Amino acid sequence: MCQKLVDRVAQSRQLMAVADPEILVLFEDWLDELENEVVLLAKGQGRLAPADLARKLGLSERGATFLISKLSREGKVS
Repeated sequence: MCQKLVDRVAQSRQLMAVADPEILVLFEDWLDELENEVVLLAKGQGRLAPADLARKLGLSERGATFLISKLSREGKVS
């Protein structure tokens, strides 16, 4: 949990350097929603292919790969 907080602070600092704080909050909320959706999909379908996830969520395949990798590192999907 502590590492997650440290990672979140580092991520926020990076984004604050290039984004307006009000937009940053919206982005973080959107990313949280996407992550929750990916976790739910993974629970229902098992392993997710980036191309399928991208199509379902309206993301690029690169964005889907990022989400799968991030959530896998955090132990939220396999």
